[in-house]
Amino acid sequence: MTCIAPSVRPRLVAIAALAALLPLATTALAQQKIEQQMSYEQFKAAGLEKLSAAELANLNAWLEGTLQVETAKAAEVAKQESSDDRGMFGRESRDPVTAAMTGGFTGFGKGRSFTLDNGQVWQQIDDASLSAKLDKPKVRITPSLVGGAWYLSVDGYNSRAKVQRVK
Repeated sequence: MTCIAPSVRPRLVAIAALAALLPLATTALAQQKIEQQMSYEQFKAAGLEKLSAAELANLNAWLEGTLQVETAKAAEVAKQESSDDRGMFGRESRDPVTAAMTGGFTGFGKGRSFTLDNGQVWQQIDDASLSAKLDKPKVRITPSLVGGAWYLSVDGYNSRAKVQRVK
């Protein structure tokens, strides 16, 4: 079973903390206009002193919007990298996983691996069987009500297989 090494955990905590603080830091930068962030020499070398007050205001508004969008993207990536540990040994998250398989699905069978489009890999550990040939089907992986078991079901089918996450 794959587990996050203790030496990696502090990095994940640091990433999560950075993701939480990133919006605060960028808000402070976004409040500064470009002419305040650059030296006069840099401002002049970029040709920005030629802009009218309205053009400069438009540039600052565009930069602030771009900064907010990029900050939101970076925060989301950091959050996903640090928190998507569902199904891993010793993890607390019990939220279901909804994704699509990469490639084809040929059914259930003990020992088969299922790679999802979110990068997770799950392996079947029971004897459940299902015969089907599907291309990139949508799947749902849900935790059992009691214990640490997880079950994979394929959209459109009632059967499910007991799985464990391997990546």
